[in-house]
Amino acid sequence: MTSIKTFNAKEIESFRHAGKILGKCLDKMGKLVAAGITTKELDRAAEEFIRSHEGAEPAFMGYHGYPATLCTSVNDQCVHGMPGDLVLRDGDIISVDCGVLYNGLYTDACRTFPVGKISKQAQRLLNVTSQALEDAVAMIKGGITVGDISSTVQATVEGAGLTVVSALTGHGLGKTLHMYPDIPNFGDAGKGAVIPAHTVIAVEPIVCTGGDGIQESDDNWTILTKDGSLSAHFEHTILVLEEGCEVLDRVR
Repeated sequence: MTSIKTFNAKEIESFRHAGKILGKCLDKMGKLVAAGITTKELDRAAEEFIRSHEGAEPAFMGYHGYPATLCTSVNDQCVHGMPGDLVLRDGDIISVDCGVLYNGLYTDACRTFPVGKISKQAQRLLNVTSQALEDAVAMIKGGITVGDISSTVQATVEGAGLTVVSALTGHGLGKTLHMYPDIPNFGDAGKGAVIPAHTVIAVEPIVCTGGDGIQESDDNWTILTKDGSLSAHFEHTILVLEEGCEVLDRVR
């Protein structure tokens, strides 16, 4: 039976340090996102920021051959958008997914940003997806199950009339970027593995305005909605505590 990895005090301090760098990096990306910038320029700025902190490295770079620091997923792109020459335009939404590797431990977080003035539909998508993540954060503590998290996210998303992209999940974090358990964004409360305190997990609602069908682009990385509907993605690196949790990428 696969067990969920827990971490000691020294490892948790490394996670906290990495999470702080990651949160500040995403803050910087939010300030840079604007019409006229390319996703490659965002990626370059993120890499420079992370490497400016001693011992910190971009977690995604080289992971299964991935060549960049960020995943930059625009509009109907759900995840793993490859940074390149795409120029952001007013009205776009962009999910900026990033990770920091520090002392051999991985963190992972994402925010979806508006580019200039966006549609009411797009803003509602961002609001609901972010709220689904915050609703999950509010109930996470040692001893809950994966299904408790999954059902909380699902209830918020579907209660707002939006769709969870069911094929894409959260996950454990540690000495690799994706560890046991997978954390789907749909499921039944009380079901699945019990999550102990001193575990680190990535919870990441990925939500769209249409159906939950997805497809892979020709670059063999970018995942898009099959029907062309908009997609948003919010993710935190979360340290599970005996009572409650700590969002490691939330900069105080």
